[in-house]
Amino acid sequence: MRDRSRTVGTLIVAAALPALTGASLPTPDVSAVITGLRSHNGQLMACLTARPDTFPNCQNDPEARRLIVPATSPTLDFGRVLTGRYAIAVIHDENSNGKLDKRLMIPREGFGFSQDAPVMMGPPKFSSAAFPVGSVGERLSIKMRYMF
Repeated sequence: MRDRSRTVGTLIVAAALPALTGASLPTPDVSAVITGLRSHNGQLMACLTARPDTFPNCQNDPEARRLIVPATSPTLDFGRVLTGRYAIAVIHDENSNGKLDKRLMIPREGFGFSQDAPVMMGPPKFSSAAFPVGSVGERLSIKMRYMF
């Protein structure tokens, strides 16, 4: 019985060690390669969120990861995230004005979503774009779409 309680005590201390030392448990990386760009002009603006109520623009999610990268380097690296369900939205801001340009409510610049979520009379729902992130992370490919 004594050996058993020593083993249990060792397991409890080992499990608590990261919290006691300030270290964190390993978390997975999320990255995406953007395909189908019609040009390498401008920049790619992307966000990663786990909150369905803030997708696709993520502005009301303080935990969202936002990236802006040159369109000449179409790889997004969101870094380490907690395991869970996430969705990514990407805009190809070709003129680098920091927004998605529209004409009569129709995007004039490119856009894309994780899971190649379908667009029907507006952006897709979080559930269509969501993907799971487990202990090994996630590497995605996101295809850009252009209306004009």
